[in-house]
Parts: sequence; structure tokens; C-alpha cells
Amino acid sequence: MDIHKKNFIITTSEQETLNLAEKIAKLIKPGDVISISGELGTGKTCFVKGLAKGMGITQIITSPSFIILKIYHNKIPLYHFDVYRLDKSYQLEDIGFNQFQYGDGVTVIEWGDKIGELLSFDHLQVIFSYYENKKRKIKIVPNGKSWEKRLKGINLAEGIY
Repeated sequence: MDIHKKNFIITTSEQETLNLAEKIAKLIKPGDVISISGELGTGKTCFVKGLAKGMGITQIITSPSFIILKIYHNKIPLYHFDVYRLDKSYQLEDIGFNQFQYGDGVTVIEWGDKIGELLSFDHLQVIFSYYENKKRKIKIVPNGKSWEKRLKGINLAEGIY
């Protein structure tokens, strides 16, 4: 895994993606929102698995593509949304999205770029893309002072691989 000056990380395996997410999990706190975006198969659900593991969640993590939301109970609950199949962002409002987003857990949204207008101002954006030879490029973008402060001075790639 390499980190580049442009604030992205290249992972070369699923394990490295899991390790990166576990490292980020050490920074999260109740009320956090993480938006994950990228092409199909780039590692979004794998990243959520690593976050959950880093949070101490032992349940099997699967994508909630067909049910939109899965809740994993823990000391800090994990609210795992997958909005790929939603046509309109107001559909999330109908199921109480803001109650989760501004609640006591960590809200993670796969395909979060589809609902950008609904996201809390203070959130972490994780953007996946394919890179050469089956590698993944993962861009970490803090939105808001809370995430900027937590990520400042941290080398996310250190100790990941």
C-alpha cells in the first residue's frame, strides 16, 4: 500500500482495504457519517466490513442492497445503508434517514454520492476506484472540521500492509 501526496491510498489486496478501514474505525465516534462511493466491485462493502471489525462488531457484514439498511448493534451501533437502488433521495427521508444520521451510532452509506444533498456537512467521504493490475485507489476526503482535525497528521497507510 502506498500513500501519495494527493491524499489517496493504493491498496493491493482485500486485506489491505480491511486494514485501512479498521484504522479509520479507531477514529470514529457516535454521530459520525461516512459516505462511500465508487464503481461496482471496487471494495465498498469490504471497507464496511473493516470498519465493523474495528468497532468490535462480530456479526457478518453484507451489503444491504435490497433492503437499504442493516443495523449492527454494538457499544456504538453501525447503521449500514446501501442506496444504489434508490431512485430519489426523498425515499431515504421516508425511512427516517436523518434519525440515523444524527443519532447515536455511526452511519455508513454505500453509494453516498447519490444522496450528497442529504449528508451531514461534517462527514468522511471515501471514494474507491480501480487502479492498475487489480489494485484499488482510495481517496479519503474529510468534510467538516471534526474529520479534518481527526485526520490531521495521521498517516493512514502506515501499518496497514
